[in-house]
Amino acid sequence: MTLESASVALASRTTRRSLLGRMGTGFVALVGGPLVAVALSPQRAAAYHVCGHTYTTNSCPHPFAPHTRVDRFGYPVHPHHGYPVDDRGDIYTSRAQTRRRVCQEVVAKKYPLTGNPRYGGGWSRCCKGRIRRIYDCCSYSDTRINGDASVRGYCHKGRKVFCIAYRDTEVRC
Repeated sequence: MTLESASVALASRTTRRSLLGRMGTGFVALVGGPLVAVALSPQRAAAYHVCGHTYTTNSCPHPFAPHTRVDRFGYPVHPHHGYPVDDRGDIYTSRAQTRRRVCQEVVAKKYPLTGNPRYGGGWSRCCKGRIRRIYDCCSYSDTRINGDASVRGYCHKGRKVFCIAYRDTEVRC
């Protein structure tokens, strides 16, 4: 295979962005060694517990943890199907079932030292063709749900990140 046919074959199976990404990873591997290239690979970055979140803060308590998917009001929903669930993970069909907001109520009850936890800021990522919103559940605790030191993240008014949750939107990406 000639150099020209190899470059045509490569271009036909990749987009410009993925080609540049592969070239960049190759360059980093050449300069920094294979360990650095593996750490930067997209598959490794997406290997954390929630698509769109590549850091170390664990998910908030949820019936389907670590997949802490919530609706726009902070109530738990099924991570794959999106229907409302109660605190036990059953389909929510009646007000007789207990269904509490994950950050404001479940975290506060299970971890009383968090004070008055609230959703702080967040960010958006493309996951499975839809925009996903990742939310920081912020508290006054100096320790995250992981047991290590909490970080400020997108929290305000002296609060720090305790755990995270996410909401899938209908917006395509």
